[in-house]
Amino acid sequence: MSDSVAMLLRRAGFGPTASELDAAKKAGYAATVAKLISPRGPDVAASLAPIPNLGPDPFIGSPMGQQRAAAVAKRRQQTSQIVRWWLDRMTVADHQATEKLVFFWHGHWATSIEKVSSPQQMMAQHMKFRDSPDFRVMARSLVTNPALIWWLDGQTNTKKAPNENLARELMELFMLGIGHYTEQDVKEAGRALTGWKLETRYPDAGVFLPQYHDTGKKTILGTTANFDALGLVDFLAKRPQCARFIASRLWFRYASSTEPIPRSTLDKMASAYPSTTSMLRTLFLDAEFRSGRYQLVKQPVEWLVGAMRQLRMRPTRLPEASTQRLLGGLESLGQVLFSPPSVGGWPSGVAWLTSSAAQVRLTMAQVIAEAAQPHRMTVEELANLLAVETWTDRTYSALKQASAPQHLLALGLVSPEYLVS
Repeated sequence: MSDSVAMLLRRAGFGPTASELDAAKKAGYAATVAKLISPRGPDVAASLAPIPNLGPDPFIGSPMGQQRAAAVAKRRQQTSQIVRWWLDRMTVADHQATEKLVFFWHGHWATSIEKVSSPQQMMAQHMKFRDSPDFRVMARSLVTNPALIWWLDGQTNTKKAPNENLARELMELFMLGIGHYTEQDVKEAGRALTGWKLETRYPDAGVFLPQYHDTGKKTILGTTANFDALGLVDFLAKRPQCARFIASRLWFRYASSTEPIPRSTLDKMASAYPSTTSMLRTLFLDAEFRSGRYQLVKQPVEWLVGAMRQLRMRPTRLPEASTQRLLGGLESLGQVLFSPPSVGGWPSGVAWLTSSAAQVRLTMAQVIAEAAQPHRMTVEELANLLAVETWTDRTYSALKQASAPQHLLALGLVSPEYLVS
């Protein structure tokens, strides 16, 4: 626990700058947790990356021919726009814990634009992550969210033609976890979710058509009632298993993806549910989290945004060729914002440390170093710049061999000490 403030800032956000780390050390651990969880005032720095106004979806009106081709091109341009915006927002924001939590929810309610296609719908879902005060409210708003409905085939779920995809993932991946429901519960929950469609004109909320809804009674987890979509998520959100599942998922992404959450930590976090910020506060103050026994491999987005922050760079201010190479690198590594690979979200741990990933990351590090144009510095100054507590002898020796500042910086960015928090 000798330098747990640095670990706290790395986990709660995307990577502290040297000045942020110095200030946090002076303030102390508890004060830093309080500032992270309950920052004072609006995030002025984040306003430098305002939320994009995409306007109406170009597919409104079902365009045909050349107009359809133009609409496809417009959606492609808007998709690139929101990806770049979010990377920029993560980088400039002062309220780092807020931005990191939004990133967590994106991986939890994993929905991809590769199938959804509409940037407007993806952004509407993204805003629900930001605007929901607690998990119960979030679950309510997402179960009728057009992006999630389309992603999990909810628009085809009617009383005459049931589709249980959304119901299954609602229980397995979003709210309860495996082992806390039966196949019959999934079928009954699927009936509760019938009747919801979507229209391109309304990216923020689905459209309920009563004629497609199954109004009969359903028995779910031993309770019989006339469940509908909102009644179902309210019911699931009140289950003790939901609080414990969300606690375990937060532990998985913030503390350790390899070691299970300790029972005492789980109990304390579950008692803070449904406020996920309160759950995070409980986690960050927990002795197990602070022990330093648990390690996490940075996800590619965490790695890139952290580097941008520490070098005081912005993805949208780089030369276009450099930005393209970094975005291409994220795609090669398998982590593009708004495009998780499956409903299970992105992998974790050593899955990001393959030999092919190492080569891609080195290329990206060289692009970053080239754009940063660092001055000559010592290995110790590099550690301070990147908020690395210490180098191993092996890494230190390798860094000492660097022939130029750019080479030194690139090596530091791909070092094990920087990749593993």
